[in-house]
Amino acid sequence: MSESTVNRPVGRRTFVLGTAAAAGTAALAGPLAETASAASFGWSDDGSNYVVDTGASLVFKVSKTNGDLTSLVYKGTQYQGYGGKNSHIESGLGTSTVSIKQSGTTILISVAYGTLKHYYAARSGENNVYLWTNKADDSVSATRYILRVNAGKFLNDEPDSYTYAPTTIEAQDVFAKSDGQTRSKHYAKARVIDYNYVGWTTGSVGLYIVRSNHEKASGGPFYRSLLRHQSADGGGLYEILYYGENQTEAQRFGLQGPYVIAFTDGGAPSSSLYPGTLTTSWADSLGISGYVPASGRGKVAGVGITGRNTAYAYTVGLANSAAQYWGAARSSDGYFSIGGVLPGTYTLTVFKGELAVYTGSVSVSAGGTTTLNSIAIPSSNDPGNASAIWRINNWDGTPGGFKNADLMTYAHPSDVRASSWTGNVVIGSGTETSAFPCYLWKDVNSGIIVYFKLTAAQAAAAHTLRIGVTTAYANGRPQVVVNDTWTSAVPSPPTQPSTRSLTVGSYRGNNYTFTYSVPASAWLTDTSAYNTLKIYVASGSGSTSFLSAGTSIDAIDLLA
Repeated sequence: MSESTVNRPVGRRTFVLGTAAAAGTAALAGPLAETASAASFGWSDDGSNYVVDTGASLVFKVSKTNGDLTSLVYKGTQYQGYGGKNSHIESGLGTSTVSIKQSGTTILISVAYGTLKHYYAARSGENNVYLWTNKADDSVSATRYILRVNAGKFLNDEPDSYTYAPTTIEAQDVFAKSDGQTRSKHYAKARVIDYNYVGWTTGSVGLYIVRSNHEKASGGPFYRSLLRHQSADGGGLYEILYYGENQTEAQRFGLQGPYVIAFTDGGAPSSSLYPGTLTTSWADSLGISGYVPASGRGKVAGVGITGRNTAYAYTVGLANSAAQYWGAARSSDGYFSIGGVLPGTYTLTVFKGELAVYTGSVSVSAGGTTTLNSIAIPSSNDPGNASAIWRINNWDGTPGGFKNADLMTYAHPSDVRASSWTGNVVIGSGTETSAFPCYLWKDVNSGIIVYFKLTAAQAAAAHTLRIGVTTAYANGRPQVVVNDTWTSAVPSPPTQPSTRSLTVGSYRGNNYTFTYSVPASAWLTDTSAYNTLKIYVASGSGSTSFLSAGTSIDAIDLLA
């Protein structure tokens, strides 16, 4: 971005001070508006807003009426606001009680709206704004914080951008470009476990939101939701406190944070701000509602995990109705350590990829470490260990490897880059997995055929067919027909999220395995002939095309 394209307010002087000395508790002499000169660390009141100067290169304002972030000036440039909107919780809280206090090198702004409490904090000499949100119940529809960034500050054409996608193709939030590529704020491509921050850079200025540890969010480590977007009138960066789309868990309540609005000189935000790394002992005595210091938390450590398939990454998750946590298992031996855990009893789940292969229980106490002996995954818990006549894809809880699977995390199924959703599969061709579509819909590709041969011994016996799914839309589930002579019953739908999923970049629901007992009489006795397996999508719900009933596939196999 050239200097001429930046809208710099007249008269604004830029100071880069490094670490500034504390200014005590005295308010500054005048409002720190965009046109005012930068001063030392402190705050003032301009009548409508509390104005905070971090003593570095950042000055921000918070409305005294409703707690909105109304101004965000970094090195003399205003970044806050698009479409005349402020940055705030959800779509704004309305009239709130807003107060400010300075404690040495920290300034805290507190916002109270009914049972909801929200906080902004600034530290002397830092170009960061620390935020916490405590949603105590569902009386307030606060599910996100959205940072609204002025148009033209960061230009891009990322998957979650719809600046250049003028045609609406679904629900007013999925768009198509003139070249047939699709864009949506939903298409973030990343699971929670995959990212520490979201944002943009010009090369000389970076603006990011560093996420919280998500202990009070829902959906677990593999959950996907909107993270950012850019449109013609500006951009939005999100911290999702709870998101209901394709959600597998109930909403959790309580304090979330800190999450951090961070400015940089173009690079990534400091790793010291990342969840699991950030220390906030300076906030211990600020009186933040629901705040639990490090001394009030515990740790879980496991010496190892046996029974793993070392070709896969394993994750250990902790969850109860109040909180969730996760950590990676070491590839060499399965050792894991999860810190910063609130006291309580949790369900411990071991995931192979995204597939749960072990569950147990663990209790955590404040200030203590719960050390677990080696966890043994029973062989039968991993469906990939079963002996199969043939198998399409690997059992890992995801559709990864199937046709279009990677694209579907950042594009609509109608995207021009998607391969045909139809096409049959031949076992033994070497392309079974790459030729099989990751998703099946009643109105798009129901009835896809798998061709396979059996030996005489195999054809003389009954076999179990398994189809693993990762989520479903509108109760879509597979019904199968073998050789046009044997038809399975229509299975009952498992519990799945009721919202959109397959068209908004998310395959992650509740993993479930359908099993079908196919009698020997269904097989062809001619060993040179191909048996046929037709897979249909059964459901009376959904609408048409890619919003008809559908499901995401994990793996399919015929057991020996």
